[in-house]
Amino acid sequence: MSEDVPRAEVARRVLSRVVTSMGGSARPGQERMVDEVAAAITGHSHVMVQAGTGTGKSLGYLVPVLTDCAENDHRALVTTATLALQRQILVKDAPAVVDAVEAELGVRPAVALLKGWSNYVCLHRIGGGASGPTLLDVAEAGPVTDLGQEILRVREWAGDTETGDRDDLTPGVSDRAWHQVSVSKRECLGRSCPMLQECFPQAARDRAAAADLVVSNHSLLGIHATGGLDLFPDIDVVVVDEAHELADRVRDQASVEVSQGLVQRVARSAKTHAKVPVEALEQAGAAVGVVISSLEEGLLLQRPERLSAAVSALDSAVRQALSAVGNSSVDQSEKLLAKAALEELGAAMDAWDRDPTQSITWVSRNEREGTQQLVIAPLDVAGPIGAVGLGERPAVLTSATLALGGSFDAMARETGLMVSKSPWHGVDVGTPFDTASQGILYVARHLPDPGPGGPGPEALAELVDLSRASGGGVLALFSSWRGAQAGAEALREGTDLEVLVQGEETVSALVQRFRDHRDSCLVGTMSLWQGVDVVGSSCRLVVIDRIPFPHPHNPVAKARAIDAERHGYGGFRAVHLTHAALLMAQGAGRLLRSTEDRGMVAVLDRRLLTKGYGSFIRASMPSMWPTTDPAVARASLERLAAGVRGE
Repeated sequence: MSEDVPRAEVARRVLSRVVTSMGGSARPGQERMVDEVAAAITGHSHVMVQAGTGTGKSLGYLVPVLTDCAENDHRALVTTATLALQRQILVKDAPAVVDAVEAELGVRPAVALLKGWSNYVCLHRIGGGASGPTLLDVAEAGPVTDLGQEILRVREWAGDTETGDRDDLTPGVSDRAWHQVSVSKRECLGRSCPMLQECFPQAARDRAAAADLVVSNHSLLGIHATGGLDLFPDIDVVVVDEAHELADRVRDQASVEVSQGLVQRVARSAKTHAKVPVEALEQAGAAVGVVISSLEEGLLLQRPERLSAAVSALDSAVRQALSAVGNSSVDQSEKLLAKAALEELGAAMDAWDRDPTQSITWVSRNEREGTQQLVIAPLDVAGPIGAVGLGERPAVLTSATLALGGSFDAMARETGLMVSKSPWHGVDVGTPFDTASQGILYVARHLPDPGPGGPGPEALAELVDLSRASGGGVLALFSSWRGAQAGAEALREGTDLEVLVQGEETVSALVQRFRDHRDSCLVGTMSLWQGVDVVGSSCRLVVIDRIPFPHPHNPVAKARAIDAERHGYGGFRAVHLTHAALLMAQGAGRLLRSTEDRGMVAVLDRRLLTKGYGSFIRASMPSMWPTTDPAVARASLERLAAGVRGE
C-alpha cells in the first residue's frame, strides 16, 4: 500500500467492505467516526467520540484500529464494561473487520480475549490439587447438594471446553461453586504447576501476547493503571468502549475491604494450608471488628485514633503470619494458598497506609455477614487512568453518553484526559435516529416534587394511568429499591398487565421475557437504567420516577464532591449533577434502539423543568419532542398501542 494514501481513506474502503458483507451500507456517523479515530491514531492524540445508539460505533473504531494494526504492525487494546458488548465484538464485529482488512491489505490481524485469572477454570484445582480434593470428594460421593452437582458439572465441562472461560459455561454455576474450581493470580502455582501446559488462563495470556488486537474489560485496565502491573505490554493504541463507566469500574476494582469475617477466613486459610499459629491474627481481627461495629455507617471524614491503632495491630499480625508461612515446612502449593489469602488482607493494609487525603474511607454494612466492614477506595482514579491506562499513545474513548450538558469536560476529567500529556478533543457523530419524530419526552409537571421516601401516591397513579394507556411495553426505572417495589405493587393492583420485577429472576432472563412478551411491564432499579436493549414495541414507554441524584450519604459521591470543592469546582455540579445527567441520558436511551422504534419517555419529576439544573440534564438526554400535557401524553400512548395491535 502506497504511503501517500491517507489512512482514513484506506479505513473507509475497509468499512465499505465490512458493511457490504453484512448486507448494509455505511452510516454517516460511522464514516465520521472512522475518520476521527484514524486521525487520532495518525496524530498520536486522544479523542472522545459520542456515538448514539444505532451508529455502529464498534465498527467505527475497529475498522481504523485493525487497519492500523495491519499497515503498521501495531498492537491495540479494546476494553468494554459489559460482557454483551465484548461478545458482540469477538463473535460478530471483529471477525467481519478482520476479513475485510485481509481482503484490502493482504494481512490478517489476530484478535484475542483476555480476562482476569479467576474467570478461567483451574485444571489443577478441579483435578484435586491446590486443596481441591475435599469438595470434589464430597461431589463424587454423590451429588447430594446443589454445590456438589455444580462442581461435578464444571469438572465434566472442563474436559470439553477449549477456553475454560466461565462465560462459556451454559448454564452457569453459582459464585460459590466457581470459587472452588478457580484460583486467583496470587494462588496460581505458576511455572511449578503440573498442569501448566494445559492451563487455561495462561493460554489466554499467550494468545493475547501474540495478538494484534486484545479485547478485555475496564477492570483489568484498572488493575493495569492502579495496581502497578503491566498487564498490557507493547500496546500502541487504546480504545475504551462504554467509556462512561470507566472511572466507576476502575475505582470499584481498586477498592478493598476489612472486616472481622475476612480476617477469620484468612486466618483459617493460613492455619489449614500452612499449619501456622493464627491466634494473634484472630485477636487483631476481633479488635478491628469491635471498633468498626462501634462506628456509624458512612464516610469517615477523620480516621478515629482507636481505629488507626486497631488496624496498625492487624497490620503487624498479618506481617507476622506471612513470615510464619514463609518458614513453614508444608508443600509449596499449600504455602502459596496461605500466602495468597494473607496478601489479600495485606493489600487492604497497604491501602490504609496511603495518604488518607487521597483515599475514600467509609463504614458499610455487610448484609451477608450481618456485620459492618471498613472500605477503602482511591479518591482519584483519573490520574492513573490518564497517566498509565491511556498514557501518551493514541486513545479513543467512546459511548452513547459522553457529552453531559452539551460538554465533554466532565467525562474528560473523570477518565483522565484532563491530566494526560496528549492533546484531546470531543466529537459527537450523531445518531441515525430522528429522535424528535420517533420519541416523546413527557414531563409530568403537575405532580408534586418527589420526596425522600420513594414515589408518592400521585406519581404511582400517573405510572398506572400511563401504563394503561400504553397497554404495556413499559420499562419502569426507579432510583431506589423501595420505589421499584412500590411501582410494581401499584402496577399489579391497578392493571391487568404482566409485571416483571428485578430480583425475581436474573436480569438477563427478565429482559428476555420482557422482549418476548410485548405487552408486559419490567420494573427495576439502577442495573436496568443501562444495558437493556429491547428493539421494537415491547419497549414503547420508559417511565423514570425521579432524577437519580446520588444518595446524600453516598460515601464516594460525598468524598468526591468535597474534593471537587477543594479544587475549585462546584461539588454539586461536578459530581451529583453529572451523575444524574448521565443516568437520565442512559435511562432515556432505553426507548429508541432502532430507526423503526416509536414511544415515550415519561419523567415523573417536575424538577427537570422547574429547577435551574434541569436544562443541563435535558441537554444530556435524547432530543425528543417535549410535552407536559397529561392528555396529550395519554392520547399519544393510546394511538401507539392501537398501532401495535393493528387497529
